Amino acid sequence: MSTAPQTHEARQDAATREFEYRTRCRVIRKIADGGMGSVYMGEQIGEAGFAKTVALKVIKSDRIQDQMALQMFLDEARLTADLVHTNIAQVYNLGCYKGRYFIVMEYMHAKTLSEYLQYFLKLERLPPTDMAAFIISRVCRGLHYAHTKRDRSGRPLNIVHRDVTPSNVMIDFRGAVKLTDFGIAKALKMPKPDEKRVIMGKYPYMAPEQAAARPTDARSDLFSLGLVLYELLTGARVYTPRTRRTLVEQMTKYKIKDPRKIVPDLPDELVEINMKALEMKPENRWQSARDLGDRLETFMYGKGYGPTNEKLADHVRELWPETDADRME
Repeated sequence: MSTAPQTHEARQDAATREFEYRTRCRVIRKIADGGMGSVYMGEQIGEAGFAKTVALKVIKSDRIQDQMALQMFLDEARLTADLVHTNIAQVYNLGCYKGRYFIVMEYMHAKTLSEYLQYFLKLERLPPTDMAAFIISRVCRGLHYAHTKRDRSGRPLNIVHRDVTPSNVMIDFRGAVKLTDFGIAKALKMPKPDEKRVIMGKYPYMAPEQAAARPTDARSDLFSLGLVLYELLTGARVYTPRTRRTLVEQMTKYKIKDPRKIVPDLPDELVEINMKALEMKPENRWQSARDLGDRLETFMYGKGYGPTNEKLADHVRELWPETDADRME
């Protein structure tokens, strides 16, 4: 009998088989790495050959020692478990295997909004304005649902996403738009960092109150979404800070440039909608994601026709014709 030590690959295979046996989840391939963890395409395995395609989000082992990072990861799973909406990525389960926490969530055969925008910028073009408005309007639907979500006793949860960015919006090949990654979301019932001491989010997409370490609310997410829309319409980021101090200085000293100075033929109505989302004072912005979404829909469908999920699906498939929309592996 051989006593040769196992190779690294053999140990990995054994560990994977044990993980699949213990968790009833089969890993197919890695999708992405992020600051918090890695995401894999997988299958949730049941009886009699049942298998459901899922995404497995596994927290990195070196972040387990970071209690805030771990708390954020667990909070994301608990928070989104009851967020069931067509424009929010669904979470199915939270598990732990040998000290490694993982979330079983909806798998999306999709591109991020960041990838979508980069496709056009590489060609020195911009996305169609109607598609930009449509995508943002669907994010509004998901945000409104999250912002107004109540717990089982009927108490408002006061969820604020706080990380609305192009990388956290998914566009799947069937035309669905979904907001994901509530990892730093703030909810009333959760233990959360003091916003005066702990600044969370990505600097280029923060609202002024978030950057200034003041309390955030639903309108903060609308400012962030306004920054995303501005980028889709112009190809330019409003803010490009390396530090929070730089961001606060930019917000204080410089007025946001009218998008028409970058792209002159933008529709006036759409520019007005966008700039209202980017008001520095929350009370001057759209007061709810529904208000912003409704206004975008009036712009899109005022003539009786406009973009749909099916049209978005056709559009995305035209951009990536090499991708089989019906084959996920």
